Amino acid sequence: MTVDALTDVTGLRVGHATRTGDGWLTGTTVVLAPEGGAVAAVDVRGGGPGTKETDALDPRNLVQKVEAIVLTGGSAYGLDAASGVMAWLEEQRRGVRVGVDPSHVVPVVPAACVFDLGRGGDFRARPDAATGRAAVEAAAASGVGASVREGCVGAGTGAAAGAMKGGVGSASTVLDSGITVGALVVVNAMGSVMDPETGALYGELFSGRVNHPEGHVHEAARRRLTEAAAKNGRPPLNTTLAVVATDADLSKAQAQKLAGTAHDGIARAVRPVHMLNDGDTVFALATGAHRLDAGNPLALNAILEAGADLVTRAIVRAVRAARSVDGPGGVWPSYEELYGGE
Repeated sequence: MTVDALTDVTGLRVGHATRTGDGWLTGTTVVLAPEGGAVAAVDVRGGGPGTKETDALDPRNLVQKVEAIVLTGGSAYGLDAASGVMAWLEEQRRGVRVGVDPSHVVPVVPAACVFDLGRGGDFRARPDAATGRAAVEAAAASGVGASVREGCVGAGTGAAAGAMKGGVGSASTVLDSGITVGALVVVNAMGSVMDPETGALYGELFSGRVNHPEGHVHEAARRRLTEAAAKNGRPPLNTTLAVVATDADLSKAQAQKLAGTAHDGIARAVRPVHMLNDGDTVFALATGAHRLDAGNPLALNAILEAGADLVTRAIVRAVRAARSVDGPGGVWPSYEELYGGE
């Protein structure tokens, strides 16, 4: 049984730590790999990324596998969350072995952040090591193949999609080969996820499964978004993050290709994308349970295609799962409130 989420890639677990109220509107999401790690890669295309340990994922470098990926709010401050994940992994003796003693490990924990500073009202309310630890503990406590909470949770708690509320979304598919591909996305885009002329979500236009909102509904929504943007008083910032994973046996170079093509899924659902004040970053994980068809040099193509499609679908799910926020840090109406599920 599948749950249409990243966790359909067997062995991957997802945990969120969410902070709201008293000036807080932020959080951290951790993708925990199976013990022993997963082959990992990254592709960064935004002009203003906030990341940690991404150089270690270069195919030319030493580290082959990682035990966890951290997605977090708090801009660069929030990268502190990775320290809590490292500490937990060290206690589990999970990481790169650097000595004879099994406890002598260095967990390599790549991380990327979104900008949500001040959206709860307090600029200094941002994730730290304790937040990261809470998220990885939540991931470890979840069952194999557990569903993934979507919307305003974890790193998506304070996320915005243009003038609308953003959040977390996930999706998966099983290819004809039996290989599973999944994606998890944090939508906090500078660009819009919605066609300004019709109100339809770009990601649904791409899929061909879209019902255009009625004209009067769209006009009311546009007025509401204009009012919210004026009240917030500053342009939305920035960054869509994603983790795309498969149970295929990929090299680091192949995983990096998967991370790169998955950016196409962002470009289909967010416009504009990859701007100078975006930090758009995609991580790829491969757990290695299924070998690619050695007789087909293009076998990777099906995984690449699925990765991009799933990122688009996960963005749509994130936006539809989000709920409106009206608080001391600003106003972000949700798509579902504006359009009533149309």
